[in-house]
Amino acid sequence: MSSDSGIRNAKGEWRPDYPVKYAPVFAWPPRAKDLAKWLLSYPGFLWPWNSVYLLITVVCWFYFQPDLERCAEFRWDWIAQMVLRNLVLIWMVAGGWHLLLYTFKAQGTDRKYDARWLRTNDRNFTFKDQLWDNIFWSCASGVPIWTAYEVWYMWAAANHHVPYVSWREHPIYCAVWLCAIPFWREFHFYWIHRAIHWKPLYRYVHYLHHKNVNPGPWSGLAMHPVEHLLYFSVVLIHWIVPSHPIHFLFNAQHTALTPAAGHHGFEGPLLNGKLPTGSYFHYLHHRYFECNYGESGIPLDKWFGTFRDGLPAGTGANLPEEQK
Repeated sequence: MSSDSGIRNAKGEWRPDYPVKYAPVFAWPPRAKDLAKWLLSYPGFLWPWNSVYLLITVVCWFYFQPDLERCAEFRWDWIAQMVLRNLVLIWMVAGGWHLLLYTFKAQGTDRKYDARWLRTNDRNFTFKDQLWDNIFWSCASGVPIWTAYEVWYMWAAANHHVPYVSWREHPIYCAVWLCAIPFWREFHFYWIHRAIHWKPLYRYVHYLHHKNVNPGPWSGLAMHPVEHLLYFSVVLIHWIVPSHPIHFLFNAQHTALTPAAGHHGFEGPLLNGKLPTGSYFHYLHHRYFECNYGESGIPLDKWFGTFRDGLPAGTGANLPEEQK
C-alpha cells in the first residue's frame, strides 16, 4: 500500500517512491543553479540542520566549555564538566528524537521504514532490550571516548601543541574550513566504515552496531568501544590543519549528534511536512549491510560501486544476486 509518496510492502517495509540521490556538489557537468539551491535553500546544506549543530557548538563554546587556561593541566573538575555537558547533549538529541517518535509516537508508523518498533525481550541485546542496549553503549562508551578526544585537544590547545588560527585574523579561512568539516566527516566515515566491515573487525567490533537491523535514534552511537575510537578519530585532523577550538567542537559534536537523526528510522519531512529529517540512504545499509557505506554528500559509494538507490530496480555493486 502507499503512504505519503511511498510504498509499504507485504513485510511492512516502507520506502519512498523516489530514488536516493546525492547532493549536487560533485555532479558532472556542474549544475551551478542546483548547487546554489542546495547550499542556501530550506532544507539544504546550511538550513536547518548544519545551522542547528553549529548553534549548539557556539552555545557550548561560550557558555559550557571550560576556559582554555583551566585546561592547561588535566584536572577532574573541568573534565567532569565536559563529560556532563556531552551527556546532556546526547540525551537532548537522541533522547529528544526517541521521545518524539517512539514514546509519544507523534508520527505513528507513517513514513517509518520498518513498521515494527524497537526490540524487547531479545537476547541479542544487552539487558534483552534494544533501547537500553543502545543507551548503554552510547553513554557508557560513546560519550567517554568522544569526551576523551575533546579533553585531549583542549589540553593540547591550552599548551600550544596544536596549530591554532584566529577568527579575527583569518575570517574567510575559518568560515571555509567550518563549511568543509561536514565533507571531511563524510570522507573519513566512508573509509572507516569500509574498514570495519573487514571480516575480523566486523565479527568482533562492528557487529554490535549492526544488531540494529531496525534502528532507532539511540542506535546511531551504539557501538563497540573500538569502533568509537575509530569513528571519533575524525577529529585528529585538527592536530594537523590549523583550526580554532570552535572548528574542533563542531566536528566532534556533529560526529556525535547527527547519527540520531540518521538512524531514527523515519523518512522526512515529518509532522505534516514541517520537519526535514531521516536517512533512507543509511537505513539501506542497515537493511542490506554491503551498500551505502558513506553518506549522501560525496558520492563515494557510487564511485566505488557500493551504492544502492532504494528502488526495486536500483542496485549497488557487490550485492548478492537475490538482493538486486
